[in-house]
Amino acid sequence: MKESIIKILDELLERYPSLVGQRENIIGAYKILEESYSNGGKLLVAGNGGSAADSEHIVGELMKAFIKPRKLDTILQDKLKSVDKNLGDVLARNLQGALPAIAVTGHVGLSTAYLNDCNPLLSFAQQVNGFGNAGDVFLGISTSGNSENILYALVTAKARGMKTIGLSGRDGGKMKEFCDEIIIVPEVETFKIQELHLPVYHALCLMLEERFF
Repeated sequence: MKESIIKILDELLERYPSLVGQRENIIGAYKILEESYSNGGKLLVAGNGGSAADSEHIVGELMKAFIKPRKLDTILQDKLKSVDKNLGDVLARNLQGALPAIAVTGHVGLSTAYLNDCNPLLSFAQQVNGFGNAGDVFLGISTSGNSENILYALVTAKARGMKTIGLSGRDGGKMKEFCDEIIIVPEVETFKIQELHLPVYHALCLMLEERFF
């Protein structure tokens, strides 16, 4: 990894020393994401409650500029302008580079139809089945590590040839069994776990942005 990427991680651990024990796990999660994005993959994310909000937050940091401008390359700018000069010029000046990511916590029409017609606990799994391809990554967020809908989604992701990452607390729960890499922050109360999840995923998003932009 580039020195600038390591610096982001070092700064995280300096500000949150309790996370030092998770250094290698954070690096492992970063490498899974880097490999997927390098090969044209995407990230699917899910969680419940506050972790659902975290899922949307992660997508927001990846799908648009975080701290870097992410200006489009000149080839795409020219293609936009070739379709329509005026509209293309606005797009070329305003669109930003993106790392494709989808929070499967949303899509209310789909998720409510599925939970009404089939099984409420499998709504995330259904979306992973529909959106996910081999080489993609599924990130499951569960403070206990035992959220059933996350476990079903993880199993589905593994079956579809995706890599899986967990973000948890306590002892990591059952999701440890289905994660290629898991980051377990050293807290036991839900809100304290969530308070440490945010700087971890911010660091991962910063590391990815440094790598690709």
